[in-house]
Amino acid sequence: MNHKHILLFCISVLLVSFSINAQQTTASDTVSKPAEKYGLRLGVDISKPARTLLEDGYSGFEIMGDFRVTEKFYAAVELGSEKKDRFEANLNSRTNGSYAKIGFDYNSYNNWLGMDNAIYGGLRYGFSTFTNELLAYGIYTTSQTFPPAFRVEPQEFKGLTAHWAELIVGVKTEVLNNLYLSLNVQLKRKLSEDKPENFDNLYIPGFNRTYDFSEFGVGYGYSISYLIPIFKK
Repeated sequence: MNHKHILLFCISVLLVSFSINAQQTTASDTVSKPAEKYGLRLGVDISKPARTLLEDGYSGFEIMGDFRVTEKFYAAVELGSEKKDRFEANLNSRTNGSYAKIGFDYNSYNNWLGMDNAIYGGLRYGFSTFTNELLAYGIYTTSQTFPPAFRVEPQEFKGLTAHWAELIVGVKTEVLNNLYLSLNVQLKRKLSEDKPENFDNLYIPGFNRTYDFSEFGVGYGYSISYLIPIFKK
């Protein structure tokens, strides 16, 4: 009889404990999962105006936007323009044009309650249209009598285009309500380009510097952006 009472008591304790834990879990889930913000985030890459002020022969500007599609995925786009002078040992050129990049970002960071930060990776398709101007060039000679000649005969090549794919990795943090700072690095791979007659593109807007015997390029960005909330879910 005593064993029966003990067994009933133990079962009652287990059932009560399970019921309490279930209620706590439900309450915890209800409290710890608030609705998250979805909306349009607009910003500017502040590294390009900084380069414009500090780097001779460069000017550039870029605006960007993203829209949260799911909990982790964001549709993203960047639009910009750049002008860059390049002075090599035997070639001086000026590139001027605009570009667009479109793709998506994936946020791998699990935010704590009330946070909206991101550690993200993404892919972009990039397209640029630009003008390349050959300012001066050297004439190769094997003569020891006369020094190499440097000819100044500007030539302009308009309507050039380039296409590339881009891998982007970065961090984004909310410093104030709906205001974000972001830092990213980019690895780019050229898909195609129009080349001027008799010389290569030294710089492509949006792609950055080109390299001999390589289709790859690199870049970086430091941006400030503001989220316009549209709905929560």
